[in-house]
Amino acid sequence: MPDYVCSGAKLKCSMGSAQPALGVTHPINPVCLHGRPMANIKDNKLVINITPFGKCKSLANPTVAAATTAANGKLQEMPCTPVIISSWTGGKNSVLVKGQPALMDNCKIKCEWGIGMIEITSAGQKTVSGK
Repeated sequence: MPDYVCSGAKLKCSMGSAQPALGVTHPINPVCLHGRPMANIKDNKLVINITPFGKCKSLANPTVAAATTAANGKLQEMPCTPVIISSWTGGKNSVLVKGQPALMDNCKIKCEWGIGMIEITSAGQKTVSGK
């Protein structure tokens, strides 16, 4: 059964090398679970919610393509600069967080650099016992 996602959840891109944490910033009356702000499907903004994934290996990323071409076709991973233009898919429509469907740990979002798929590897929930 999917879990609700909170600030600090771990993200992974299929084309990236790092797993940054999801940032959730609802400054006025945030909805919290175990003391952490809950996320919704609109928590998809670069820098604010989603930060770079280390090195990118997608040839659809122009910097990766240029560096790979310059290296005679040998894949050259370059710094990740994600491009996200859609909302997370698969939110829980029956539970609204700040007026939008709640983000669940089985939700996904696409990076526009080709085949990059971003998923949630840890929901970021902090239990009362601190685990």
